[in-house]
Amino acid sequence: MPIEVGTASSSANAELSTVTVSRSRIPNCRSVASSVRNAWLVKKLTLSTRSDGTALISRKTAIKTMKATKMIPDPTARLRKTRSPNRARGLVPLLWVLYTVIAKGITAVVSSTWWTHSLQGVLPEQFSGGIYHALYGTLVQSFVAAIIAIPLGLMTAIYLVEYGRGPLAKITTFMVDVLAGVPSIVAALFIFAIWIATFGFQQSAFAVSLALVLLMLPVVIRSTEEMLRLVPEDLREASYALGIAKWTTILRIVLPSALSGIISGILLALARVMGETAPVLVLVGYSTSINFNILNGNMASLPLLIYTELGNPQPAGQLRVWGAALTLILVIALLNVLAAVAAKLTAPKN
Repeated sequence: MPIEVGTASSSANAELSTVTVSRSRIPNCRSVASSVRNAWLVKKLTLSTRSDGTALISRKTAIKTMKATKMIPDPTARLRKTRSPNRARGLVPLLWVLYTVIAKGITAVVSSTWWTHSLQGVLPEQFSGGIYHALYGTLVQSFVAAIIAIPLGLMTAIYLVEYGRGPLAKITTFMVDVLAGVPSIVAALFIFAIWIATFGFQQSAFAVSLALVLLMLPVVIRSTEEMLRLVPEDLREASYALGIAKWTTILRIVLPSALSGIISGILLALARVMGETAPVLVLVGYSTSINFNILNGNMASLPLLIYTELGNPQPAGQLRVWGAALTLILVIALLNVLAAVAAKLTAPKN
């Protein structure tokens, strides 16, 4: 069955040429090499199956086929070869950091009381207690931030992709870009000035969650926006042709098609804010015991515990620092694994 592939010439004013290729001969299509030798992109493709047997072929497939048959040189092949040694060397610092944290923190992590006890009543020099209270604080602060940031991020991304036209969309895009570059200390000071200094609320874990919302929002918006843009426009047009409303199309067709990437982006955004230190230093105090009230009182977290125990010169304090660091790495690694598994389970079936 022949396939029509339009190729763009090297000259900007040259006319497009059409080449008919037999599908069974695509892997060995030497006759087309002279026509596409100077072409870097496929400009126009057949949009429908014709009566004479010409079939639809995607732009990506055409380019990949021509590169595979050496019709188009791959400009990144040489670049990949030169970068591979650099990538291997770049892993050395990462592996060294992981080895150091694991070697110095594994003793604390495998302790029987590490996951089930707090540091209440534990003296600085005692090798006892655990990080139960700090782990609880980290998870609670992060998940409260996620409860606020995920709906706002999803709605903003849907607006920008599906409805965003005019000045409001441009302002929203600009503000998201600005928010993505805001340091965590600036977000913490902003929440301190608004939530605590202006409204008069006390320092609490909820204030930390509000600061984490500002850091999590741009990641959720950008990841969701990119995934929504990857949904083929044909799916939307087919739904509209059947008389389905736009909001129903978004809810029933667009979002399920992009669900895999959206969930991955949300989990990665959650992992990103878990290790933030500036908000917990500014907006809440440290506590050696667990506090279940997120609106009042001090609450520990893993970054805050690491910062506090750094001032403890005793060997027990240093062990708790490395143990808390290893615990934080394990939690973030678990979220990354969950993101990969969720992406695989929610991916659209062929």
